[in-house]
Amino acid sequence: MTNYMLIFASALVLAIGSTPLARWLAPKLGMMDNPAARKIHTRPIPRLGGAAIYLAFIVTLLVFENRFYISQLFSILVGASLVSFMGVWDDKWGLRPLIKLLGQIIAALLLYFTGVSVQIFHNPYANLFIHLLWVVGITNAMNLLDNMDGLSSGVAVVASAFFLLIAAMNGQYLVGALTAALLGVCLGFLAYNFNPASIFMGDSGSLFIGFILASVGIKLRFPHNIPTVTWMVPVMVLGLPIFDTTLVVVSRLRRGLNPLTNPGKDHLSHRLVAMGFTQREAVLIIYLLSGALGVLAMFITQASVMEAYIIAGLVALVALWGLWRLERVKFA
Repeated sequence: MTNYMLIFASALVLAIGSTPLARWLAPKLGMMDNPAARKIHTRPIPRLGGAAIYLAFIVTLLVFENRFYISQLFSILVGASLVSFMGVWDDKWGLRPLIKLLGQIIAALLLYFTGVSVQIFHNPYANLFIHLLWVVGITNAMNLLDNMDGLSSGVAVVASAFFLLIAAMNGQYLVGALTAALLGVCLGFLAYNFNPASIFMGDSGSLFIGFILASVGIKLRFPHNIPTVTWMVPVMVLGLPIFDTTLVVVSRLRRGLNPLTNPGKDHLSHRLVAMGFTQREAVLIIYLLSGALGVLAMFITQASVMEAYIIAGLVALVALWGLWRLERVKFA
């Protein structure tokens, strides 16, 4: 636990120190997020925060890497670096969605062939399909969630904290170290990103965070429970970004829009604001919902098969009701 605290503290300090530097560099490099019809900010905001997140995370892990499984650490960091670099390119010059998707698939395959892979079914092709769906899905879900000040970074803080606790309880050092570093960098960045934000993370940060969270979700192991139960744990911890992405996809398909190329103010956060909450209140509500799902995930780690599936069923029913209710909200 002491090592986790050192990793967390180092990452936190580095993020707090490097984010102002990224904020200063952004306008000089032309990395500014300008106001637009589909955006809620009214003035140009630097969006180089992902570089600060990436730098603080990588430096921290390079200092504390001596106990890691080197091949798996390599695949996670290289894959995360690839999606982050593509995010930087997209933030600066723009990148076709298909190219981004192909890059994410390559990064996910790198994980798969170094042992950081989904192992739920006996059929390897089914495992590969779920693996790609999970990694690419979560990577993009955190990117889509980055639509309001402090939202994606704050949800990442909550998810990282629960993954860290679960890893520490089950002796998962690699997962614990990765999530301690991610918790530190996201919390340090959140100090500048919470409403009113003075810097955005951009795609480079949100894709990087999503890839790391997807990776640690796969790496989690539970020696005191069975896979038919424990597969629910990472799904529950990351249930909020999964729900938000599902809401957006369902809503846009229902309205005859392409869910990938028609961005808009139709996310959970936007609908909460349309219901009368302020932006800060909407973000804090989402933090609380994410925390509640994390608590349920903690319980599932110790639950029987029947208990776990009862909880999952109830959560699914609430999620379906939420989709129906939120689709009735009029948003901008």
